[in-house]
Amino acid sequence: MDAIEILTSLGTPAGRADPYPLYAALHVMGEVIEIGPNDVMVVGYDAINAVLRDPGFRVSDASSFDKNFPDWKANPVFVQGADWILNLNAPQHSRIRSLIAHTFTARRIAGLEPAIVKMADDLLDAMADRGADGSVVEFMHDFAYLLPVTVICELIGVPEADREGFRPLARDLAGVFELNDAATLPAINAAAVELLAYFTALAAKRRADPRDDLLSDLLAVSDADDGRLTDAELLHNLTLLLVAGFETTTNLLGNGLQVILHDPLAGAAVRDGSVPPSAFVEEVLRFDSPVQLTSRLGHDTDLCGVPVSERTGVVALLGAGNRDPRRFKDPASFDPMRLDGGPLSFGGGAHFCIGAALARLEAAAAFPRLMSRFPKISAAGEPMRRDTLVLRGFDALPVTVT
Repeated sequence: MDAIEILTSLGTPAGRADPYPLYAALHVMGEVIEIGPNDVMVVGYDAINAVLRDPGFRVSDASSFDKNFPDWKANPVFVQGADWILNLNAPQHSRIRSLIAHTFTARRIAGLEPAIVKMADDLLDAMADRGADGSVVEFMHDFAYLLPVTVICELIGVPEADREGFRPLARDLAGVFELNDAATLPAINAAAVELLAYFTALAAKRRADPRDDLLSDLLAVSDADDGRLTDAELLHNLTLLLVAGFETTTNLLGNGLQVILHDPLAGAAVRDGSVPPSAFVEEVLRFDSPVQLTSRLGHDTDLCGVPVSERTGVVALLGAGNRDPRRFKDPASFDPMRLDGGPLSFGGGAHFCIGAALARLEAAAAFPRLMSRFPKISAAGEPMRRDTLVLRGFDALPVTVT
């Protein structure tokens, strides 16, 4: 197959279910592959890393929306998305990200660890009760979703009673990262409207009754009336933090368990401590990345001998970079003790995922507890993968725990 045929295959259900053979075929063609007059795919680890860290490569922002989607302001999700730090370039990106990062501190993240451990143990208790008689337990909902959504809601300051209802809304909103079917846009817009209304109401409550949470801290910045952060920028990015805060971690937990179900020795190594939890998590991130691609707009430069310009659309296949044989020995093998680690899964440069440390902390706490509690966990029927390419994970992962 040529590059266009491979790209077409990546858009099929079979290609989304297992893109890795297609990535391997792309690696043979080089690190950077031209797929049209003004489009390139970047599949090599070093080339992707260079793109992510080069500030000349910009993300699509409101000016790009004006050019490519003239009716974008008629869609609430794009109006909100225009303020998301994912879709901002400097100086707006630097301003808003620095304010969020100032409240998203290492101290605050580290302080969540005891709560994360307790949440994980409570969820495992519930799984044990549900599966005590050999009944099937649905891991994605009963653990992989509930742990990270509880953690990000705890961090933001979302009351416990409101959390369960976020899953369908956040799942609908996450469809904007794929958006390969215009028929899904009404549901995406509806989720954006409902989540914005929720955070608007919650912000009003926190203004009246501030607490020790991220929302209260950001409201203090917004209310300072010095122009550093508008209400719209705050509320729109809260929606992003909610969705991004558990989507990636949910996928990471599911993808990691799937590795264990196929390779019980990997789970045993986590359980007995011969593989550090952090090393296991890093290899899951590399082996089956929860985020498979990102995109940039080019500038006048050269990528591995391929000229690009400001008119060039650049698709960086993170999942392919994580399997680059130029960078990783035997890249299709799961090896948590490999010395050539360093996954691209959280991006890099100015747009490095602001929640990466939190996702790693949650997963490193979860996997050893999961394996110690359920050393004989096993698959119970066929898992159901999400039919998506950008966000890679499972809708359902049924298991037995006894």
